[in-house]
Amino acid sequence: MPDSSTTPITSLYVHVPFCAQKCVYCAFYSEASSGELVNRYVDGLVRELEIVAADLKPRTVFFGGGTPSLLNLRQWETILRAMEKFNLLGAEEFTVESNPATVSADKAKLLRDFGVNRISMGVQSLDEKLLDRLGRIHSRETVFKSFDILRRAGFENINLDLMFAIPTQTMEIWRDTLNEAAAMQSEHLSSYEVIYEDDTPLFHQLQAGEFSVDEDLACDMYNELISHATNAGFQQYEIANFARVGKMTKDEGQMIGPESASSVIRHSVIPERASKHNVNYWRGGDYYGLGPSATGYVRGVRTKNWSNTQLYCEQLEKGRRAIESSEELSPPKRAGEIAAFGLRMNAGWPFDEFKRVTRFDLRQEWDSEMNQLSERGWASRTENYFQLTPQGLRFADAAAELFLK
Repeated sequence: MPDSSTTPITSLYVHVPFCAQKCVYCAFYSEASSGELVNRYVDGLVRELEIVAADLKPRTVFFGGGTPSLLNLRQWETILRAMEKFNLLGAEEFTVESNPATVSADKAKLLRDFGVNRISMGVQSLDEKLLDRLGRIHSRETVFKSFDILRRAGFENINLDLMFAIPTQTMEIWRDTLNEAAAMQSEHLSSYEVIYEDDTPLFHQLQAGEFSVDEDLACDMYNELISHATNAGFQQYEIANFARVGKMTKDEGQMIGPESASSVIRHSVIPERASKHNVNYWRGGDYYGLGPSATGYVRGVRTKNWSNTQLYCEQLEKGRRAIESSEELSPPKRAGEIAAFGLRMNAGWPFDEFKRVTRFDLRQEWDSEMNQLSERGWASRTENYFQLTPQGLRFADAAAELFLK
């Protein structure tokens, strides 16, 4: 049971595992929806929420998937009323991932009425052939209609999620998508290169020689993304995430000290519309993870729920959380993970801030690794902070490996 004597956890992730159909690139745990199992999942989730509620005071909530917007009005109302009963509403940022094909005016109103104030819409592409190639169930026209529905419902913080380096995607198609996405005037943009995960249809197509990967084109597309987003008024604050420039807010804590004003803007603040939930991940914050396959990290212990919806429901019906595994991370291992994740952000790590969060000093524990990245041109190091360069951000996963002790 949660330890209510300690400070409550302020971040909550909920995994909704259902999709209308599985996309060819997706390696997340998800399955085709069936009415009875979805209802059973909703009941199980309510039980899991009740178990952890005493230890939660959410500042950020994120419903991801899968396709959370696939849940019908009755199912959403059941979840939201349970959250209301358990005093889990009122988060500063409450995000729900949505597929354009499953957005409706009634659903948008219900979510907004219960305090959902951010929607992340999985657009992926605005080219009809590429949408079909990816196995998406929506059309480009649906994207624009759903965006308008969300605006009319009062959503003033919408993220558009795009993909690049899709097989057969040309630079011209990518530029057209970026231009159209920018014209929609969303508050946030996230964009990811296609990853060929084992056991996905797209991976098997690659293995079968149905197409080849053009790494140079992928790099050019990433550079085009940064250029277009910047010109459209977005600020990059993480490898794949861009938020509208408006009011600037300090990064999660006391950041770097006496440097020039321009340097402080670049290194120590993030845009107001940045995803607060994701920033909590990247800055090593605790969070509860609920739902099938969800991982959480609470007070030094990482948990992972069963990646099986039926088993998840069975465990909760017996009155216990559906945790498949838990691991208590050693302080050095956790510090290395936090270092690696934090470097995904443009701001990198101010040394004082890293020490405050982890009680470890980057300069003592990872001095040679930081020097190695700096010598390679992938990182910049000063007296006060360490961050990846634009080139280093492009290869952040390889850079992160050095910190994972």
